[in-house]
Amino acid sequence: MKIESVEIYSYASNQAVMRHPGRSFFPGVWVQGDTLDAMAGSLRYVIENGACLNEKSAGRLREVSERLEELLAHYRSVLTAHGILLPIGD
Repeated sequence: MKIESVEIYSYASNQAVMRHPGRSFFPGVWVQGDTLDAMAGSLRYVIENGACLNEKSAGRLREVSERLEELLAHYRSVLTAHGILLPIGD
């Protein structure tokens, strides 16, 4: 673990905007882990329940879902490695 200062442009809950010290462009949006889990779960639900989408839209939905699942897996892995309880249904 490393403690560093970040540039915070907005403190809005579940949509705080900040820039990591190693980045020179494009600040990021910080999302709470439980919100990340809920977003991934909502996409999973839509995909699994056969929403009426054309093939291109369904493919894009899967891409977003897969990326969120990757972020969620990384989040879980990092918290577990540091002995931090997961704030999600695991």
